[in-house]
Amino acid sequence: MSYLPIVALAFGYLLGSIPFGLLLTRAAGLGDVRSVGSGNIGATNVLRTGNKKLAAATLLLDMLKGTVAVLIAARYGTDLAMAAGLGAFLGHIFPVWLGFKGGKGVATYIGVLLGLMWQAALLFAALWILVALALRYSSLAALTACAITPVALWFMGRSDLALLFAFMSVIVFIKHRANISRLVAGTEGRIGAKG
Repeated sequence: MSYLPIVALAFGYLLGSIPFGLLLTRAAGLGDVRSVGSGNIGATNVLRTGNKKLAAATLLLDMLKGTVAVLIAARYGTDLAMAAGLGAFLGHIFPVWLGFKGGKGVATYIGVLLGLMWQAALLFAALWILVALALRYSSLAALTACAITPVALWFMGRSDLALLFAFMSVIVFIKHRANISRLVAGTEGRIGAKG
């Protein structure tokens, strides 16, 4: 039975490693999204191609691969659902197909959270919207929500999920190092800003 978490992790990883941002922009004839903006494959960078519909589709699909991994594995237990969710998250950030250079993980983080505890996903979304509307920094909104989510899960009585998402949040913060530096320097781009 001990091999099952590894199977769930691997299943989630393979699902999470599908680079939807790259596939969608190529299919739309926009070339390689990694040559645009930050070089990231996530929805924020897809938006830099000027195609809002593709960016929205990327966001949705990057979320859903986390949710789907969790829901399929959940049929065999919570622990396997958590393993699959972690795998999907890691697969998105470190996809084997792209030399382990993927997205920053926020959309898949939300998708995994949605699959494991939808109430916490609603809290995440509310926090993101609140910070984004108040300060107009997408990265700061995501980082704030990722910082608060594990604490909220702990107070909701889900210490298992709190530990999982604390680990995932640390990775999100590491992947946002450049954004954090720009926020500190006051050079981070605001939501809706031109250029």
